[in-house]
Amino acid sequence: MQELDPAHAVNPFVKWVGGKRRSLPKLMRYVPKDISTYVEPFVGGGAMFFALKFKHALINDSNPELMAAYRVLKDKPYELIELLKTFKFDKESYIAIRSWDKEKNFKKRSDVERAARLIYLLKTCFNGLYRVSSKNHFNTPIGKFSFEPKICNEENLLAVHDYLKRNDTDIRCCSYVELFKEIPDDAFVYLDPPYAPISKTSYFTSYQSQVWNDNAQRTLAFFCRELDKRGIRFMQSNSTAPICFELYKQFNITTLNAKRFINADVAGRGDIKELVITNYDIESVL
Repeated sequence: MQELDPAHAVNPFVKWVGGKRRSLPKLMRYVPKDISTYVEPFVGGGAMFFALKFKHALINDSNPELMAAYRVLKDKPYELIELLKTFKFDKESYIAIRSWDKEKNFKKRSDVERAARLIYLLKTCFNGLYRVSSKNHFNTPIGKFSFEPKICNEENLLAVHDYLKRNDTDIRCCSYVELFKEIPDDAFVYLDPPYAPISKTSYFTSYQSQVWNDNAQRTLAFFCRELDKRGIRFMQSNSTAPICFELYKQFNITTLNAKRFINADVAGRGDIKELVITNYDIESVL
């Protein structure tokens, strides 16, 4: 198993829905130690990615703003830092920057501007919650803070830059199924998808415009079975919804107590139960 080394780990540069920062000490117990190529198809804030040791990495997410930020941090960190330093925390500035994605030519803004906007919004919005409307416009309100949020954490941004460069990281933005043929047989794949809802009211996938339903979970399970056929080791985090037990009954399933890190309802945070699904014997990595 891999051990969490605080001196080695880099902090994620943004919070993300379903982030695993608080669950890492428990999750790392199930991660193989001998990772050559690390693949994470739903990287989000990258808590797991930034905590591991490997030689090569392929990270992906379907959110173009997020992955643009990863690329900028890898290739243009100093430009990003300089722009972030000019952003102010007040309601007028927040609303103006949040509204950029309503501009006709938003996609023509530079990658540095878009990356800075994402980081700024997630540092200053309510509960660090990335949420979009049906038109894919960011619509989380400004947050309330007892102290002014640190918009530009220069030290950590440079640490992220160094990590991305040092660990030979390939950054993608596509559907995870498109990665299948590119995943080498000796890879370790960690999947942290939108969770299957445990009740009819618990769907929370509005951090992107797509909705993950039961069919999406079945497609993901098929993807995992295909990985298994190739002998590729995978580990998945998901909810304790009955469909997960059914879809992955041929694999190893462990239940963990985990911490909610971001939730739209403050009262809904706290300990929850989650599944760890692997296609390898967990005892072999302990």
